[in-house]
Amino acid sequence: MIELKSLCIDLGAFHLRDLTLNIRDGEYFIVLGPTGSGKTILLETIAGLHSVKSGVILLNGIEVTKTEPEKRGIGIVYQDYVLFPHLSVIKNIAFGLRQRGRSRKEAEAEAGWTIELLGLSSLLNRKIDTLSGGEKQKVALARALAIKPKVLLLDEPLSALDPETKEKVQQELREIRNKLNQTIIHVTHDFEEAVALGERIAVLGNGCIMQVGTAEEIFCQPKSEFVARFAMTRNIFAGDVRDGEDEGATIDIGGNSIWAVTNLRGHRHASVRPEDILISTQPFISSARNSFMGTITDVVSKGSTVCLTVNVPPDFVCLVTRRSFEEMELRRGGKAYVTFKASAVNVF
Repeated sequence: MIELKSLCIDLGAFHLRDLTLNIRDGEYFIVLGPTGSGKTILLETIAGLHSVKSGVILLNGIEVTKTEPEKRGIGIVYQDYVLFPHLSVIKNIAFGLRQRGRSRKEAEAEAGWTIELLGLSSLLNRKIDTLSGGEKQKVALARALAIKPKVLLLDEPLSALDPETKEKVQQELREIRNKLNQTIIHVTHDFEEAVALGERIAVLGNGCIMQVGTAEEIFCQPKSEFVARFAMTRNIFAGDVRDGEDEGATIDIGGNSIWAVTNLRGHRHASVRPEDILISTQPFISSARNSFMGTITDVVSKGSTVCLTVNVPPDFVCLVTRRSFEEMELRRGGKAYVTFKASAVNVF
């Protein structure tokens, strides 16, 4: 559907380099990256708002690298909606169609399906400044969809919404994708959004694409320290990987060794997600190959969960439910065992 081949973008003080992506027809694709990584610039380049230094953009097999934005058949929704405050809801929704030469009646009639899809019929004569954030987001979506774009680009569309509204809009985005088989590229820095919506995720950082994969691959099998840290893996170690027993491997992480399942050898990084570590006040009887006793050095409440740092050494960051934390009477300075499977260790 969309192919980026060795795309390089030079905006003077900012560069994106050698971006290669293949986004399938009807796919909900997430571009995930920290603030300032170039996510919006990438979207705007696909839309035709920035020129390309080198490389090509293909849409359905046809090169559109130098095609004018209005001829690409791409809709875009920005983080701040970019709605026209002097126009009513219906005139905002019909704007793109009017720009394509439709009369007012034709444009409003042609936009009717998006109004019904997003449940906006009761808001059509309202002014933009009387709408809530969620309503504005729906109007921006309806305007982008009204032109029946080949691709819908979403620039941090949920960042300004409260948690309840965000959840509702996420559901609506899933319905749009399912009902219309709409190809969507959605950029965000929010992990939960990426997991909730994305079929595949590209992690953008340091001006290039660091990794592409499913949510599970990105969060459980990061291929670089950048991706591991950005995905909040927290437990990232460096050490020498050597042959172990039964086709396993051991990794020396400074005074202790951990078991892993990997074919890699030599000096490598290893990561373990906090939620993959079991914590207990007594030795935990299980088939897990890794178990260490340490001292709890930090306790951070996360609401329904609690984040614990256990110094073995090194430090292991663990995540437990508040109920488990209270039942085990865990506390700073107390002793605890950390246990995790060899298969939970990602080596890169």
